Amino acid sequence: METKEKKKPEVKKTEVKKEIKKDAWEIKDRNYYLVGDKEPLSYTISSRHTRRRSLVWFDKDKGYERELRYATNQKSVFVDEQEGPCTLKHIVFENGVLNVPKEKTALQKLLSLYHPLRNKIYAEYDSIEEAKDDLEYIELEVEALNAAMSMDIDQSEAILRVEQGSRVSKMSSKELKRDLILFARENPSLFIDLANDENVTLRNFGIRATEANILGLSQDQRTFTWASNSRKLMNVPFDENPYSALAAWFKTDEGVEVYKSIEKKFK
Repeated sequence: METKEKKKPEVKKTEVKKEIKKDAWEIKDRNYYLVGDKEPLSYTISSRHTRRRSLVWFDKDKGYERELRYATNQKSVFVDEQEGPCTLKHIVFENGVLNVPKEKTALQKLLSLYHPLRNKIYAEYDSIEEAKDDLEYIELEVEALNAAMSMDIDQSEAILRVEQGSRVSKMSSKELKRDLILFARENPSLFIDLANDENVTLRNFGIRATEANILGLSQDQRTFTWASNSRKLMNVPFDENPYSALAAWFKTDEGVEVYKSIEKKFK
């Protein structure tokens, strides 16, 4: 019995230390927003634990899940720490946003620390993280624009064909350059991916060769031939895009020779 009495104060002392660490909370107004592009007029997330909607948080210190409940007249969001009657309230995002003033600390902690939908359905606005994301996007945009400005016409056409299809064949060099720069500015990540994908250029090369009647593609899009004599060059694997297959074939020994021959015909 004496041993147990000696251990109790030590446990309490440890809990107090951990609780103080948890309460190191910056008092400020906080803003939350729904992730994704949706901004409904109102969107409600669970504010208490029910059979249909679980609202619990696993406490590593205690070793078990603790039930959560938001009550406007309680200091804590943990049910096991709440006392007396509880005044429950819904948690509602309006137009995709929820502004929580610094006075509502319990709600802020529920949303920022414990709610299972955090960073899934909604996220907390962080000006530093937003600035970091904005900077990364700007740097990516600059990289894409610089690449677009220095890109040759053939590669420009190859990239734009992915977005605009066969209409690029009728565009002037100025129109190609303009649309390429606009594409780089509007979707820099995709632009850079396409610029680094050699298959995009090879696929466009094959399309140009077909449009120029150098290569022929059968009606069922299963066979490429020389348009001049209908001699078969390659079969397209089942359920594969013909020009993607042709781009891969251009990398083979036989395909490289055909590629060089077509290149001479373009000149």
